[in-house]
Amino acid sequence: MQKWHIKSIAKEILIMALLVFVLSNVISYIRKPTLDSAQLPPLEVNLIDGSEFKVSTGKPLLIHFWATWCPTCKLEAANIERVSKSYEVLTVVVNSGSDGDIQTYMKENKLTFRVLNDAKGIWAKKFKVQAYPTSFIYDANATLKFTEVGYTSTVGLMGRLAL
Repeated sequence: MQKWHIKSIAKEILIMALLVFVLSNVISYIRKPTLDSAQLPPLEVNLIDGSEFKVSTGKPLLIHFWATWCPTCKLEAANIERVSKSYEVLTVVVNSGSDGDIQTYMKENKLTFRVLNDAKGIWAKKFKVQAYPTSFIYDANATLKFTEVGYTSTVGLMGRLAL
């Protein structure tokens, strides 16, 4: 019978973490939407707080699709919150109720990022989103640089936005 040592346990954990990382990236690549154009069209929308959001070139932009009923989105929300403090972020909450329902959810979860309510999934269809969360990162010229389906860390998002 083989004895387990800290080195061998650490090695097994590292191998499993690497496999999960590779598998999650493969799944994300397969599930990512293919947009008709890499250029973000002019976007001017009303948010749940009554303000208006307009895309301004010159800054990178994260457009993040999520839902209040999505467990992975709930885990990732703190990451989106942190990123929104340093970068332009527009989140699109899909099929998650009224503006009031979403505002209550935001308050309960201490979230302050910008939110567009896509109650009927119209924006999700325009961006061909089929799974949540899905994030699109546009550069300062409003050109799509990266798409991610599934959980993404704060460091991953900030790194991609910085590039």
